[in-house]
Parts: sequence; C-alpha cells; structure tokens
Amino acid sequence: MTEIDTKTDALVPAWLNLPEIAELLGVEVTRVRQLVKEGSLIAVRRGENRVLQVPADFIGDGRIVKGLVGTLTLLRDDGFTDEEMLEWLFTPDPSLPGTPAQALRENRGTEVKRRAQALAV
Repeated sequence: MTEIDTKTDALVPAWLNLPEIAELLGVEVTRVRQLVKEGSLIAVRRGENRVLQVPADFIGDGRIVKGLVGTLTLLRDDGFTDEEMLEWLFTPDPSLPGTPAQALRENRGTEVKRRAQALAV
C-alpha cells in the first residue's frame, strides 16, 4: 500500500474503498485486504483521511477484471512500483487505443500483457 501523487491520482477516473470492493466482489473486507497483500489488487492511500482505495476499473461484473492479476505480476516482475503500475495502466496508449486499464475491461488482456512484457526488454 502506497501513497499516491497528484499526477497519478488524476489519471484514475474513479476509486472505491475496500468495503465497496468487498461488496462488489461479495466477500469480506479481510479478503480484499488479502488480495491487496497478495498483489492481485493495488490499493493506495488517498484523500485527507488517507483511506485505502482501489481504482474502480479493476472491478467488473462482480470480480477482478480478467487479465489484471497477470498484468500486475508482469509489471511487478519488471520492477514497477505500485504508483508506476497505476500510471502505466491509466496512461493512454495510442497503439491500443485507450489505456491498458480500459483494454483489460474490454477483454483485450493479451494486447496489454504483450505491451507489459515488452517493457522488460
């Protein structure tokens, strides 16, 4: 869990707190905390109260967006910090088009993972 700078914060269109994520996934908040700890989700401290929040785009149809966990693993293996991963996922990529996060939500995970793998070269 990391602090987030204003630039990266501005890239993410919407955020959810951990209880909201738990409700959407149909699990306890402790399970969401475990998902963050395992690296399946990225949570950052935001706002005046420094509440842990997760980008809303990471959740769809009552589950973690397909391809997200593998993409996060690839980026982490490439040495990305949580903040760098968020910046990469939410920065528009004209070759996709859109952002990698949008592409994951649109079930274009293969394209996203290919780009993430290319970063390591």
